[in-house]
Amino acid sequence: MKRGELYRVHQGDKSDPKNYRVFAIVSRQSLITTAFSSVVCAPVYTNFEGSLTQLAVGIEEGLKHESAIICDALMSIPKSLLTNYIGKLSVQKLQILNRCLIAALELEEII
Repeated sequence: MKRGELYRVHQGDKSDPKNYRVFAIVSRQSLITTAFSSVVCAPVYTNFEGSLTQLAVGIEEGLKHESAIICDALMSIPKSLLTNYIGKLSVQKLQILNRCLIAALELEEII
């Protein structure tokens, strides 16, 4: 399991109309490799606006449709649910993901 990988996760949550949702792992790698039971992920949606907090992804990353990683909707997901590997981000897309996270969390002034 690595930062930037995409996984399809079964949602038992009735608040999401989809039974499955793809998530991108955004936690730092040092956390992912620990015994901590969950990681921070960002959901992938097919409907998106192209804002600074959204990273366009698609077939190159293993998806069926053009979509976006939505960095404004981060959530903690148990590692045990991340079993259906879809694909991964390239080094270039990981760099863009970092910028999307900085924008979503308003970290530019801190860094």
